[in-house]
Amino acid sequence: MANTDKDVETLNSFLRGEISAVETYRQAIGHIEDDVRRRTLDECLHDHESRVEKLRERIVQLDGKPAEGSGVWGAFAKIVQGGADVLGEKSAISALEEGEDHGLRDYERDAEKVNGDLRRFVKMELLPAQKSTHKKLSHLKHTLH
Repeated sequence: MANTDKDVETLNSFLRGEISAVETYRQAIGHIEDDVRRRTLDECLHDHESRVEKLRERIVQLDGKPAEGSGVWGAFAKIVQGGADVLGEKSAISALEEGEDHGLRDYERDAEKVNGDLRRFVKMELLPAQKSTHKKLSHLKHTLH
């Protein structure tokens, strides 16, 4: 039973990060005028939304209660994005990339904290998806002038 509780706790930590990412992308997209950049951010947003749903499903399968909000990271994301809103597209995209860096570190650091099938789920689904989103955003940031 202890492992299941720990697994739910770890998955909820990932879930809060993904919810924070969704909130931050939704805020940022409204401040991006370039259609190509906005499409890239939309793709990243949908990737994070998909991970939110997958994490919620797994937590429910473990008889856990999925986190409802982004917690501390959501508040942090709002502050970072609030500053980016004032500074423009480049800062907004930089703030999003920082969030992607953080998400990637979380998955890499905590993948070993979950057991069995959940570890495979994190390492084979969530982590590669996060790496893909991170790569898209990093590429976008480096194409800005």
